[in-house]
Amino acid sequence: MADVVQYRMESMLDELDDLEQRGIFSRLEIAEIVKQRRKFEYRLKRPCPLKQDFLAYVDYETQLDALRSLRKKSVARELKKQGNKNLKKSRSDAAGLRRIMEIYELALKRYKGDIDLWFRYLEFCRQRKNGRMKKALAKVIRFHPKVPGVWIYAAAWEFDSNLNVAAARALMQEGLRVCPTSEDLWVEYLRMELVYLNKLKARKVALGEDEGTLTRDPRTADEKQWRDENKELFMTLDEKENNGGQNVEGGELRKKQELFEEHGMYIFRTVYDGALEAIPSSLSLRKRFFEILEGTNLAHYEDLRKDILNDMKRDFSTEPEFWDWLARLECDIENMQVDISEEVLDPQVQKAVQVYEEALKSVPSGAMFTMYADFLMGIVAPKGENKSSGLSVKYTSYLLEVYERAESMGCITEDLACKHVSLYLQLRKLDKARKLARKLSSGKLAESVKLWELRITIEIRCISMNSPSPSDADLQSLFELLRKILTKVSASKSENLWVQGLKFYANQRQYFDKLVEISVVTLTRDGGSENGFSLSSAIVNFILQKDGIQQARDIYKRYLALPRPGLALYKNSIELETNYASLGDKDGLVNARKLYESALATYDQNISLWQNYYRMETKMGTSEKATAIYWRARKILKDASEFIASTDLS
Repeated sequence: MADVVQYRMESMLDELDDLEQRGIFSRLEIAEIVKQRRKFEYRLKRPCPLKQDFLAYVDYETQLDALRSLRKKSVARELKKQGNKNLKKSRSDAAGLRRIMEIYELALKRYKGDIDLWFRYLEFCRQRKNGRMKKALAKVIRFHPKVPGVWIYAAAWEFDSNLNVAAARALMQEGLRVCPTSEDLWVEYLRMELVYLNKLKARKVALGEDEGTLTRDPRTADEKQWRDENKELFMTLDEKENNGGQNVEGGELRKKQELFEEHGMYIFRTVYDGALEAIPSSLSLRKRFFEILEGTNLAHYEDLRKDILNDMKRDFSTEPEFWDWLARLECDIENMQVDISEEVLDPQVQKAVQVYEEALKSVPSGAMFTMYADFLMGIVAPKGENKSSGLSVKYTSYLLEVYERAESMGCITEDLACKHVSLYLQLRKLDKARKLARKLSSGKLAESVKLWELRITIEIRCISMNSPSPSDADLQSLFELLRKILTKVSASKSENLWVQGLKFYANQRQYFDKLVEISVVTLTRDGGSENGFSLSSAIVNFILQKDGIQQARDIYKRYLALPRPGLALYKNSIELETNYASLGDKDGLVNARKLYESALATYDQNISLWQNYYRMETKMGTSEKATAIYWRARKILKDASEFIASTDLS
């Protein structure tokens, strides 16, 4: 290995001598370059060099070559000032590029399957224009023919950089034969053909043989109508006095323009039919083709548009996503103009509503109702500074009707139910929201935690509004509601319900104790949670704030006696005891040790537990106990490397 590295280093001597003689790098800098290159060469000659080794070498050589180029320009400017001739090209000018290419080729021999590395190499060849692009593209296609991005990249280079449309078309068509189910390939092939046709048309326009383009006029219909009605205000720069001759010439130009539009339509239709045959079940592909059509000005545009929509309705009439897309095609509330008037917006919304109504006849599902409701919510409560807020009152009734129909048709979902209740709250109709929440949580959504959270929130708000101090009847009624849901679902899913209940009954000892008893039953059934919400830890913290440390100790000991106590409870209790130990509590350190020992009996492979135990003994205990814990951890842990390497254990 050393011989090979030495040989490669010696092959660089001429290049380095040239850099020194030209004054681009000093002797000390060249010595550093040799040192760095030797280090990289040894890395590459290891039995299993890493991909990162090659990339680091490439990055170093790239930066070095950029510095060499800047230094050369600086030296050339100095020579010009002295009246000398320009610097001629020498072997050092191309050496950096050649070395980077060699490193890439070595990397690709070892990592042929790394497509990201191939694309990085292709980008380098494209930017440097080193003449190896065709060969590199041929290699990557040979190794990765099933990757659509490879064909797209190769065709794009032929089309944009090499200006070889025939080669680009051949690559795209070959890619479609190899990857017929690639949506990206079909879409990019259509774009390429239409762009090429548009370029030909633009060339004829520049030569005065044609007019217009194949791209659609982005101006709105209102603007076009106004311009047509006020033609006398505009004067074309190429207006001629001979109207007769102009009409004849205009007729010929129009025929040529129609020829291009007809050809574009034929291309679009051919590619579209081929894509449908290859991928008949892709809704996203149809959407992308439709978007391309919307941006073009092809012959029979309206017929094409109608055919695509009819095909989509035939094939995807049972998919809610299609109907939602079709409706938003009539009224795209997310991308509409900020200053759009209500007179213009209202008819668009009505058309979208008609589409949604038709969709509910074909797909009466919860997903369809949700999409319909989300659309109407965008009108009722628009985001940003959209002026459609004037339509809020009108379409609020539509939205409420949609929610009610979803319930009556049996399509109600948890999301729809919560949004329905929330809408009443936004409208400040608390009584209606309360009645609706009661009704929905008593039906098939009786175990919906989100709906119960809303219901409990509403009940607490109503109790607080009626009187500053709640009556016994109100307290009992709310507690029964909480008991009803808390005994059904696990603690990990009902975090907000528990927090609401504990906060509300924090000063009601009788009901708070009952909640604690419910928590004991729940944790006995489900066990403690190791991740996320820990009910036992939350209650311990509540009791600590209310009643002090002794009651908190009693309750955490009770929870720890239950089956399968969670690690979160151990950690919370340990933190509680260590905090009090640091404040001088004599029992804190003793209790913390007991908790650590109890936790390690169950979670003996938890590295952080061992680390925290060791740190506590180091800070608060004795060196003998800390050392004993250290050796116990090394013995018990299956992989003690992280524990040993911890910087805090030094």
